[in-house]
Amino acid sequence: MVYILLGTGFEEIEALTPCDLLRRAGLEVALVGVNGMEIVGSHKITVRADLPLDAVQMESTDMLILPGGLKGVQSILDSGAALALIQQAWEAGKYVCAICAAPTILAKLGIVGEAPAVCYPGMEREMGSARIQDANVVCSGRLITARAAGVSVDFALSLITALKGPKEAKRIAKQVVYIGGNKLAE
Repeated sequence: MVYILLGTGFEEIEALTPCDLLRRAGLEVALVGVNGMEIVGSHKITVRADLPLDAVQMESTDMLILPGGLKGVQSILDSGAALALIQQAWEAGKYVCAICAAPTILAKLGIVGEAPAVCYPGMEREMGSARIQDANVVCSGRLITARAAGVSVDFALSLITALKGPKEAKRIAKQVVYIGGNKLAE
């Protein structure tokens, strides 16, 4: 199961694009409400979560995804339960993935450490000792980070690659007629 955490003010494209493409790849994905079941995104799009934060089951978790959006990131940082879940997922050996401003959450929790990573341009100082890369998406073992909203498809395809392999990611890219971005491995 893939869980996408939605805090009030989340960046819609960074949550819904991965959700859509991961589901197209046949993966179970749940949108998780950090601040209730109806979450308003940064562009005033209201999304109904599939389940509340306290319903996430770690034993069934394969991947946890954190979309950005400054207010969405702050919503997660303000939730002790969300931070505990992220830490628990990492310690349990799950994929922990973040895009845009959200990698800063992982840096604050000590998850990024000195690993290669990327975040929204201008937020590098909030990434601690991470080795910031000049890339759209950085995959470093179970840690996957992405630059910003404009690379949401690249991010989603990288998540599919991690869970189902490059062949499935290429199939989904072809299905949605995706042209450009990071080249996917054969």
